[in-house]
Amino acid sequence: ATTSSLPQNTSAMRAALHHVRAVARPATAAFGTGIASRTTAPSNAHAIAGLAAAGVAVGAAAYQNEQQKQAECSVTELLPLIATAGMGVAAYMAANAKIEAEQAKIAELEAKFQKYWPRKIMMIFGPPGAGKGTQGPKIEALCGIPQLSTGDMIRAAIGAGTPVGLKVKDLVSKGALVSDEIVLEMIADRIQDDDCKNGFILDGFPRTMEQARKLDELLSKTGERVTRVMALDVPDSILEERICGRWIHKKSGTSYHVKFAPPKSMKLGADGKPDPATMLHDEDGSPLMQRSDDTASALKNRLAGYHKETTPILSHYGPKHTNVVAMVNANQAAAKVWEEIESKL
Repeated sequence: ATTSSLPQNTSAMRAALHHVRAVARPATAAFGTGIASRTTAPSNAHAIAGLAAAGVAVGAAAYQNEQQKQAECSVTELLPLIATAGMGVAAYMAANAKIEAEQAKIAELEAKFQKYWPRKIMMIFGPPGAGKGTQGPKIEALCGIPQLSTGDMIRAAIGAGTPVGLKVKDLVSKGALVSDEIVLEMIADRIQDDDCKNGFILDGFPRTMEQARKLDELLSKTGERVTRVMALDVPDSILEERICGRWIHKKSGTSYHVKFAPPKSMKLGADGKPDPATMLHDEDGSPLMQRSDDTASALKNRLAGYHKETTPILSHYGPKHTNVVAMVNANQAAAKVWEEIESKL
């Protein structure tokens, strides 16, 4: 609007200015307060409303300033309108900043989906002590997909009393092994849960070529397949130090290491080895434990079994087949291992 279109009668103009102050100023002040307290969700409409209120006030102020030159109005009548304009501009800027921040978050999320989706079906392989427990949760956090352990699924199924859980409970009570068919049935149920809609990471499965083939058959029913196999590679000679120095908090699954990640309470005995009585969980002070197979002799057998079982599986998903295996040098600092994993996701 131009000043020529505004009322020329001074009393009428003052009435119009009074209306602007009565409506625009409290409205923009309330909006600004709402933005500051985050009680008002900003949108493009909010931003435009703030700018429009500022525009009305500025237009009125410009006209009143013209009247001031003609000694028609007082300076004091001009100040509230300038304040109203300022609040309107502030409301617009606050809303616009929040809109831009939300748009940036959306753009970041869309970029992640474009990079890591459709549904990511992953496996993590690595010998004992390779760092699966360290790197797995990082992949979970980055991709927003759960890491599924067959042991955890068995315990959850038994606890929930599901049909497959009742089967497993009966087998466990008899000391029998859980068959591949039942494990696959549990996996088929678990990956239908909402947290798996974007993908999942299999931990501890498959362990044999037969299990790998059956898993492929299961996934093919929905037109899916394994999309990435992360193979953490560490020389056997390095693993003994990693494994034999490992202590675990059984309840939480937290891992400690006498050299690389000792508990705060650890003290060494006269022989230079950790005093078992001082190996306590940092969070609650409860005792830590060592796995019975975390010994040099047991490790030798475990590594032999791992290589015998895993090599054919890696070949099955390797270059001659689906070519989804990514070899990762896990014989380096954990941060470097993660950088390599992230680059190969």
